[in-house]
Amino acid sequence: MKKVEDSSALKLSAVGRAAYDSLKFKHAWHHHVQWNVTSGTVIGSLHQTPSAHVFTSTADPKQGHTDWFPQKMCDIMSKTTTWCDVMSLGPPDGIFIDKIKEALKNIAKTANLSEKPIIIRMMFGNIVGMPTNCNSLIKKLTADLPSDANIMLWVGAWRKGASWNHAKLIAVDGRYLHTGGHNLWDYHYLKNNPVHDLSVELEGRVAHDGHLFANEQWVHIERKQSGCVGQCAEKIPDGLPLVWHNRVIISEYPIGKATEFAPLYNPDIVPRYDAPIGSVPIISLGRQGALTIKNRPADDAFLAMIGAAKTIIRMSLQDLGPVCIPNTKISLPGLKWPKPILNALAKAIFVRGVDVEIVLSNPGSIPGGLGLTDACYGNGWTCVDVAAEIVKRIKKLFPNASDDKLRQLVRENLRVCFIRHAKKTTYQDKKNIGNHSKYFIIDDVASYVGSQNLYMCDLAEWGVLIDDEAETKKMIQDFWNPLWQASYTAEDCDVDEVMDGLDIDRDGENVNSFTADGRKKLEEAAKMQAMNGGGIDAELYSKEDDPASAAQTEQ
Repeated sequence: MKKVEDSSALKLSAVGRAAYDSLKFKHAWHHHVQWNVTSGTVIGSLHQTPSAHVFTSTADPKQGHTDWFPQKMCDIMSKTTTWCDVMSLGPPDGIFIDKIKEALKNIAKTANLSEKPIIIRMMFGNIVGMPTNCNSLIKKLTADLPSDANIMLWVGAWRKGASWNHAKLIAVDGRYLHTGGHNLWDYHYLKNNPVHDLSVELEGRVAHDGHLFANEQWVHIERKQSGCVGQCAEKIPDGLPLVWHNRVIISEYPIGKATEFAPLYNPDIVPRYDAPIGSVPIISLGRQGALTIKNRPADDAFLAMIGAAKTIIRMSLQDLGPVCIPNTKISLPGLKWPKPILNALAKAIFVRGVDVEIVLSNPGSIPGGLGLTDACYGNGWTCVDVAAEIVKRIKKLFPNASDDKLRQLVRENLRVCFIRHAKKTTYQDKKNIGNHSKYFIIDDVASYVGSQNLYMCDLAEWGVLIDDEAETKKMIQDFWNPLWQASYTAEDCDVDEVMDGLDIDRDGENVNSFTADGRKKLEEAAKMQAMNGGGIDAELYSKEDDPASAAQTEQ
């Protein structure tokens, strides 16, 4: 069995070491590709939107409240001198696309002084029902560039079955990095009733890992699109059950100069630099969804980190339960509660007496005046449902646990609440406040920021474990403490209601994927899971059954 020995691991905490130990054997083949022990400096504080002042205010965020955030993305991209990677769920819109266009113009100015063209790769997911129109996007992005711009740009998107890119990152020159939970959608973040989210800006070696993670998806696109089947499938509509399809799309700029497929990143390509002052240990944690047959490195690292907890676990999440049929508490067919995560939390609480604090999105949170099918944050479960599922796993793992003991654990160790502003769950128009962050802290010494939800979905994800007590405590001060003080109330998780809900089956129905009916159910479930995905610019998305827009569809 292959084994990784990374000298950087000597500086890890007990939490980081647990993650590393879970990775070095089982996922050795994915070292430097989907995970790595590295380092970097945290720039400023967590990028939280809307800003933390909303937690103490009864007023809604003012107009322009988060316009600084796409500008920050522009500033990071504009530092590019050699290579820039951008990854997100779907194409940008509104101020986000304006600022990315501004960044491209800044990069083009830098490229005028460069002998070689600057490389820019942008990768998105082909969300079920609304695949990315890469041709339209690349035309919009380059519309204001000079005709002789010394840059080469590729825009790609993919889906394999019910799996697609969900990672969100900007990596520049193997030096600058921005990653977290934020998508690039104006109405979700910048307008009224914004959904809460978190990202982090870093500088240092960790940025190489973002580029290298992106490589695997570009390899997948080239492999699928350059093959005989891929070439012949160019005119085939995406009309059969979507969950059985691969769909890859790529566009390049400038036509006739850029190669059809994007080049692959190599750390030797970018300028070397000294490690920035204040660098701390970091583990990059990724998974490529269905692009790998079995291995999901980040998943195992999460379980190890929870398993290493000795005192407290703090989580800010969209949800833990699977996506529900709208306006019900019925899980979509084939979707289950995440038993491995729940088991790890159950053991932490019961065996080691760890406190677990979880802040969830209010169900049915819709930002920016959008509709239910445009955006819906919160899968439909209450805090009682989440707590009951954790307690059910305690009962399953420790069948001799008494009712009194379980009640004691719910009262003393398990605290679950909805996100609030000044103890209120709604904005002034009575619309629910949403949470899209994927953030958790272990023992107040290490914290994860990234794109990966803990509820059931098999997408490509990426994030970072910042394994430093001082940085983690700063994040607690800047984000967690205001969030928890504004949000927590014991009323969200009544002990009696939790105990009364232990016999409820909250999993979705089992589905036989080898039958036509089963495939149809899975197709509909995949569409519903993608409900949060999508901006407002219809030109940047294709129709699934449009032969002209189905750039590459493969069975």
